[in-house]
Amino acid sequence: MGADRLGRAARAEWGPLCRAVRAGWARRRRRGVSLTLAAVGLTALVQVVQNQPWGEPVVRDLGGVRAEDPLWQALARTPLSPFVPAADLPVWGALAQILVVFGIAELSLGRWRTVAVAYAATLAGTLYARLGVALGPDHPLGLPASDARVVDTGPSAAVVGLAVFVGWRHGAYLTAGAVAAAMVVEVVLKDDLAGREHVVAVVAAAVLCAVAAVRQRRSRARAGSMSGAPPSQS
Repeated sequence: MGADRLGRAARAEWGPLCRAVRAGWARRRRRGVSLTLAAVGLTALVQVVQNQPWGEPVVRDLGGVRAEDPLWQALARTPLSPFVPAADLPVWGALAQILVVFGIAELSLGRWRTVAVAYAATLAGTLYARLGVALGPDHPLGLPASDARVVDTGPSAAVVGLAVFVGWRHGAYLTAGAVAAAMVVEVVLKDDLAGREHVVAVVAAAVLCAVAAVRQRRSRARAGSMSGAPPSQS
């Protein structure tokens, strides 16, 4: 009985998402993960380039974001920054995150929605770093001045934002909540710039979920008014 209940719970949590992923693959096959494969390839290429004696300054100038940089420069570098692996972490972790989370998102959400959510989460983290440094370490949301010089790259903020949004979109609410809770625990255990940006990515994804929910309600309301059916009463 315990296994049966566990199976039913797993199907209720991940069934809609699995069906969406299978449907996306059935429609487009490998074309359905073209963005994901390109992102994995780009990340691997950037890793190779930045490990060359001549490549590190090139990668830094194109995708290395820091809070102390001029805003226009940070914004210009932000699109590439998720594909610049953090120098102090193994590149395989970044590649695995992109392959799994981006792949699921692309198949279940579509290419452009995946890009939009990933970029919004990354941009939110980039802008928060500047705000946090400006607020200073004495503010609850502030950051120490030394964080302005931290090179802020890697796919983690985009991955967190996508995981939360995909979970909400396809009814995997426990999974989305677990990801959000894990990011909060991360900050409690190790309060640094990366951890706080992950929480900001969760907030950005939650805002996008709320916007999508409002749009869905309005779309259903318009469809109901066009059909001439009386509004339902609860």
